[in-house]
Amino acid sequence: MDETAETGEIRGTARGAAPVPLSVLDLVTVGAGRTASEALRTSVQIARLAESRGFHRYWVAEHHSMPGVASSSPAVILAHLAAHTDRIRLGSGGVMLPNHAPLVIAEQFGTLEALAPGRVDLGLGRAPGTDGATAAALRRTERLNEGADDFPEQLAELTRFLDDDFPDGHPYARIHAVPGPVQSTSPGGVQSPHRPPVWLLGSSGFSARLAGVLGLPFAFAHHFSAQNTLPALDLYRESFRPSAVLDAPYALIGVSALAADEEREARRQVLAAALSMVRLRTGRPGLVPTPEEAEGYAFSAMEREFVDSWNANVLHGTADEVRAGLDDLHKRTGADELMITGNAHSGDVRLRSYELIADAYGLPEAAAGA
Repeated sequence: MDETAETGEIRGTARGAAPVPLSVLDLVTVGAGRTASEALRTSVQIARLAESRGFHRYWVAEHHSMPGVASSSPAVILAHLAAHTDRIRLGSGGVMLPNHAPLVIAEQFGTLEALAPGRVDLGLGRAPGTDGATAAALRRTERLNEGADDFPEQLAELTRFLDDDFPDGHPYARIHAVPGPVQSTSPGGVQSPHRPPVWLLGSSGFSARLAGVLGLPFAFAHHFSAQNTLPALDLYRESFRPSAVLDAPYALIGVSALAADEEREARRQVLAAALSMVRLRTGRPGLVPTPEEAEGYAFSAMEREFVDSWNANVLHGTADEVRAGLDDLHKRTGADELMITGNAHSGDVRLRSYELIADAYGLPEAAAGA
């Protein structure tokens, strides 16, 4: 693997007044009264906006059995986004490795790389991205801990499929992920020099340490595990060993942020998103409610406590307020990249939020080199 090319694909460039590269994490949220088709059209609009304004990458996350989250098939969504964009990096944030055979992931992301050469990321997580029963249905086993415990071995297998370098005598030595490197070694074969860089995702210390030891880039889920952010980043940096992929640590953090033209409107929108989380956490997942429904909802004392705690970690308000929050978060964490996820009932609200954040940082109307 070409070290220079790989490092260049990982490290982004800060634009405008942003302290670090800004990126987007999309959950493809579906609001009450809306369809998955509408949510996916919004994803295309946001991806195009992000590309035109100089956001570095656009990731989608794998979730299952959640009516309000239409991102159960990241590879399918990424193929669609690849057809509607030209430059922005596209990737998974992430694919949940224990849910899938490593060969299947290598084939899917080899296909994506062929569709969008040199701009595909493969972010991997070890959580199921759903509840235990759904995870059992996905994996066709009740031994759910086995997948998480075997994550390092699954990762090693996936990497060998991506690089097509199983050693002689290995049971998989004659098995090849296609599209992939084997095509360059076949008679008359010519293959792209790129392959999707692997990222490890996490919300605790396990993946942080593993990413550091392997010299891989690391993405931390600050948006739902803020109390673990600094310990995990410290562990990643302390554990880091230079590799053919990176000569120094590179960590991004996922940040929940929503900007609106008025502060009150931002509060209304994040209350609706928080009510959706209340229902999810209490076993009642559904579509993202409207702000009007959330305002009329009778929260119990326990639910109100959860909402206050959840929204304390959501940067929301006017564009200037969100920018100040992002700047402060960067100073506190030293993150190399901020990946923003804005959840709301309406696709128009989400689109406007990214536009306002881009304006607040003075991001260009078109990315440099477009």
